[in-house]
Amino acid sequence: MSFRVRQLSVALALAGCGSLAHAAGFALIEQNASGLGNAYAGAAAVAADASTIFFNPAGMTRLPDRQVAAAGHLIKPKAEFSGTSTIGGGDGGDAGGLALVPNAYYAFRLTPDVHIGVGLNAPFGLATEYDSTWAGRTQAIKSEVKTVNLNPSLAWKVNDAVSLGAGVSMQYAEATLTNLAGAPGLATVKGDDYGWGFNLGVLWQLDAATRIGLAYRSEVDYTLEGTLTLSAFPAGNGPVTANTTMPDSASLSLFHKFNERWDLLADVSWTGWSDFDELRIVRTNGALVGVTPENWDDTYRYSVGANYRWNDRLTLRGGVAYDEAPVSDLYRTARIPDENRTWIAFGVQYRLSPKSALDVGYAHLFVKDARIHKTEGPVTLAGTYDASVDILSAQLTLDF
Repeated sequence: MSFRVRQLSVALALAGCGSLAHAAGFALIEQNASGLGNAYAGAAAVAADASTIFFNPAGMTRLPDRQVAAAGHLIKPKAEFSGTSTIGGGDGGDAGGLALVPNAYYAFRLTPDVHIGVGLNAPFGLATEYDSTWAGRTQAIKSEVKTVNLNPSLAWKVNDAVSLGAGVSMQYAEATLTNLAGAPGLATVKGDDYGWGFNLGVLWQLDAATRIGLAYRSEVDYTLEGTLTLSAFPAGNGPVTANTTMPDSASLSLFHKFNERWDLLADVSWTGWSDFDELRIVRTNGALVGVTPENWDDTYRYSVGANYRWNDRLTLRGGVAYDEAPVSDLYRTARIPDENRTWIAFGVQYRLSPKSALDVGYAHLFVKDARIHKTEGPVTLAGTYDASVDILSAQLTLDF
């Protein structure tokens, strides 16, 4: 029974994450299309549209009386394994699947100095799937994770230089995960839960050309409730729970307008992945199922970007970023073959009218080859991953 316990432990660890997400770890930074072209540089300071509700709610004080922004992101990760295992099998094909990630925001002015708004987005998750006969089939086959975050927010313009913002996150996560458990057949874990958190922001206008943004998003705690189903061993089926914490994060951003044509944007962000040090699984009767060490590290993300206003309607964007991975070679798993990645991004905004704008962005992520040497039960998986990510986003913003 210990081998099945280890499989369950790995599966439930993913009930809040997806393998090869696009920010390091299992976060999704794709919360608008207007920032993608800058590789999300300066995201907590730019306050270009209502998506600032996610990146820094204080930025709502720079918006018109009422604004709505809706975006969609086509995300295609590639994760191709090459190596061997003690049970044989193929390389698994491309484990990355095409995903559509939507988000939407609404903000309006309540009083001359107070704005309120709400955002709807997906801060974590993705879907990946290997061939069912691949070399690591006992460690992972399918990992499908979804999160939905509802984020009502408030902003207050203290004076001409300083604005403050705050929001509440109501977050839902669900996961479906499978792997081969040997004689018991295909193991399937399904689980979900709700969690709560908050976000805070400060926007400081240093002068007419420069502003700084500081933003913080809190941890979100889950008590995941799931069911393990073994296709060939029904006696092993049953409910389980696991306490899981989504990490907190903080960003310091700069926006500087050089002249009527050029803007500079920069950002450094920290994520507290070190909270993910172990996963403790228990039965609903309180019996301990198992403990899995994770030992992730805190990470930093660095980015810089620029805007060029071609004319009153057309703005061109560019950006680069470097994103650290929280998992080391020692603790990497087939479900999360994460490594450091470098972003190169381009984008364009076209103003359809004085009250509407269309943003389109594209980014390619160069992911460092990830080495894996993972033993679970009698099976050892060893090899490397060739990985990359392509992202194409579009956004419509309307003032009214």
